[in-house]
Amino acid sequence: MIGKYPVITLCGSTRFKDAFIEAQKRLTLEGNIVISVGLFGHSGDDEVWTEGTKEMLDDMHKRKIDMADSIYVINVGGYIGSSTRSEIEYARSQGKTIRYLEEK
Repeated sequence: MIGKYPVITLCGSTRFKDAFIEAQKRLTLEGNIVISVGLFGHSGDDEVWTEGTKEMLDDMHKRKIDMADSIYVINVGGYIGSSTRSEIEYARSQGKTIRYLEEK
């Protein structure tokens, strides 16, 4: 092992798929292990909207936050929806560092 790499979980609206991909690339090149979403429901992955799937994915994302040292919020144009707000509150309650694509 070369070194200890910080682990970052990406959070934000899945409508910003391109911003997720760009952040993942940039943060990885900066030496981080990046955990992202598995599906982009607001960008065409319709499987998200089948019964029970959205709830499972929301819970799974909180487990991804548990695995991380910090979260990085993809808040294009300052947008933070209710699911992302819930993830930020959860990360804060777990003592995780929170950073934003666009400073508030």
